[in-house]
Amino acid sequence: MAPRLVSLARHLRREQTAAEDILWAQLRNRRLAGWKFRRQSPAFGYVPDFYCAEARLTIEVDGIHHNDQIERDRARTLALQAYGLTEIRFSNQDVSERLPWVVREIRRMLDIARADSPRSAYPRYD
Repeated sequence: MAPRLVSLARHLRREQTAAEDILWAQLRNRRLAGWKFRRQSPAFGYVPDFYCAEARLTIEVDGIHHNDQIERDRARTLALQAYGLTEIRFSNQDVSERLPWVVREIRRMLDIARADSPRSAYPRYD
Protein backbone atom coordinates (compact mmCIF):
# COMPACT_ATOMS: atom_id res chain seq x y z
CA MET A 1 0.00 0.00 0.00
CA ALA A 2 1.36 3.41 -0.95
CA PRO A 3 2.44 5.39 2.12
CA ARG A 4 0.79 8.54 0.75
CA LEU A 5 -2.58 6.74 0.58
CA VAL A 6 -2.21 5.50 4.14
CA SER A 7 -1.40 9.02 5.28
CA LEU A 8 -4.33 10.44 3.32
CA ALA A 9 -6.69 7.83 4.78
CA ARG A 10 -5.63 8.71 8.33
CA HIS A 11 -6.16 12.40 7.61
CA LEU A 12 -9.62 11.76 6.12
CA ARG A 13 -10.67 9.67 9.13
CA ARG A 14 -9.63 12.48 11.47
CA GLU A 15 -11.45 15.07 9.34
CA GLN A 16 -14.61 13.07 8.68
CA THR A 17 -17.61 15.21 7.69
CA ALA A 18 -20.82 15.27 9.71
CA ALA A 19 -22.61 13.37 6.93
CA GLU A 20 -19.89 10.71 6.86
CA ASP A 21 -20.19 10.41 10.63
CA ILE A 22 -23.96 9.90 10.37
CA LEU A 23 -23.58 7.19 7.72
CA TRP A 24 -20.70 5.50 9.55
CA ALA A 25 -22.98 5.06 12.56
CA GLN A 26 -25.26 2.99 10.30
CA LEU A 27 -22.49 0.91 8.71
CA ARG A 28 -19.94 0.23 11.44
CA ASN A 29 -19.66 -3.00 13.40
CA ARG A 30 -21.62 -4.97 10.77
CA ARG A 31 -24.79 -3.06 11.66
CA LEU A 32 -26.15 -3.16 8.13
CA ALA A 33 -27.26 -6.76 7.52
CA GLY A 34 -23.96 -8.14 8.79
CA TRP A 35 -21.79 -6.60 6.06
CA LYS A 36 -18.31 -5.43 7.04
CA PHE A 37 -17.48 -1.87 5.99
CA ARG A 38 -14.20 -0.03 6.32
CA ARG A 39 -14.05 3.74 6.59
CA GLN A 40 -11.54 5.82 4.65
CA SER A 41 -9.37 2.81 3.89
CA PRO A 42 -7.08 2.57 0.84
CA ALA A 43 -8.45 0.31 -1.88
CA PHE A 44 -7.19 -0.08 -5.46
CA GLY A 45 -5.26 3.19 -5.46
CA TYR A 46 -8.09 5.28 -3.97
CA VAL A 47 -9.49 6.06 -0.53
CA PRO A 48 -13.24 5.53 -0.68
CA ASP A 49 -15.34 7.00 2.12
CA PHE A 50 -16.71 3.50 2.83
CA TYR A 51 -15.70 0.15 1.36
CA CYS A 52 -17.26 -3.29 1.67
CA ALA A 53 -14.77 -5.78 0.22
CA GLU A 54 -17.22 -8.72 0.44
CA ALA A 55 -19.76 -6.91 -1.73
CA ARG A 56 -17.11 -5.12 -3.83
CA LEU A 57 -18.96 -1.89 -3.06
CA THR A 58 -17.64 1.60 -2.40
CA ILE A 59 -19.75 4.45 -1.08
CA GLU A 60 -18.93 8.11 -1.52
CA VAL A 61 -20.56 10.93 0.42
CA ASP A 62 -20.04 14.04 -1.65
CA GLY A 63 -19.90 17.58 -0.40
CA ILE A 64 -20.42 20.66 -2.51
CA HIS A 65 -16.78 20.65 -3.68
CA HIS A 66 -17.59 17.60 -5.84
CA ASN A 67 -19.60 19.90 -8.12
CA ASP A 68 -16.23 21.20 -9.34
CA GLN A 69 -14.68 17.79 -9.95
CA ILE A 70 -17.31 15.87 -11.89
CA GLU A 71 -14.84 14.56 -14.50
CA ARG A 72 -12.36 13.49 -11.83
CA ASP A 73 -15.10 11.64 -9.95
CA ARG A 74 -16.26 9.97 -13.18
CA ALA A 75 -12.71 8.81 -13.93
CA ARG A 76 -12.41 7.39 -10.43
CA THR A 77 -15.70 5.52 -10.79
CA LEU A 78 -14.56 4.03 -14.10
CA ALA A 79 -11.22 3.01 -12.61
CA LEU A 80 -12.93 1.27 -9.70
CA GLN A 81 -15.33 -0.45 -12.10
CA ALA A 82 -12.31 -1.81 -13.97
CA TYR A 83 -11.39 -3.58 -10.71
CA GLY A 84 -14.90 -5.04 -10.50
CA LEU A 85 -16.15 -2.62 -7.87
CA THR A 86 -19.45 -0.80 -7.78
CA GLU A 87 -19.41 2.78 -6.53
CA ILE A 88 -22.49 4.59 -5.31
CA ARG A 89 -22.62 8.25 -4.41
CA PHE A 90 -24.79 10.28 -2.11
CA SER A 91 -24.67 13.96 -1.29
CA ASN A 92 -24.07 15.22 2.23
CA GLN A 93 -27.60 16.59 2.07
CA ASP A 94 -29.06 13.17 1.18
CA VAL A 95 -27.33 11.57 4.15
CA SER A 96 -28.38 14.34 6.52
CA GLU A 97 -31.98 14.71 5.34
CA ARG A 98 -32.89 11.37 3.75
CA LEU A 99 -30.92 8.81 5.76
CA PRO A 100 -33.57 6.03 5.60
CA TRP A 101 -33.55 6.28 1.79
CA VAL A 102 -29.73 6.23 1.67
CA VAL A 103 -29.64 3.11 3.86
CA ARG A 104 -32.29 1.43 1.67
CA GLU A 105 -30.25 2.16 -1.45
CA ILE A 106 -27.09 0.75 0.11
CA ARG A 107 -29.03 -2.29 1.26
CA ARG A 108 -30.40 -2.74 -2.26
CA MET A 109 -26.85 -2.76 -3.64
CA LEU A 110 -25.78 -5.26 -0.99
CA ASP A 111 -28.70 -7.50 -1.91
CA ILE A 112 -27.60 -7.37 -5.54
CA ALA A 113 -24.05 -8.29 -4.51
CA ARG A 114 -25.37 -11.19 -2.44
CA ALA A 115 -27.53 -12.42 -5.35
CA ASP A 116 -24.59 -12.22 -7.77
CA SER A 117 -22.35 -14.33 -5.53
CA PRO A 118 -22.51 -17.83 -4.10
CA ARG A 119 -25.02 -17.88 -1.22
CA SER A 120 -22.53 -19.44 1.17
CA ALA A 121 -20.13 -16.53 0.79
CA TYR A 122 -22.40 -14.06 2.58
CA PRO A 123 -24.19 -15.14 5.72
CA ARG A 124 -27.41 -13.30 6.56
CA TYR A 125 -27.59 -11.59 9.93
CA ASP A 126 -31.14 -10.21 9.54
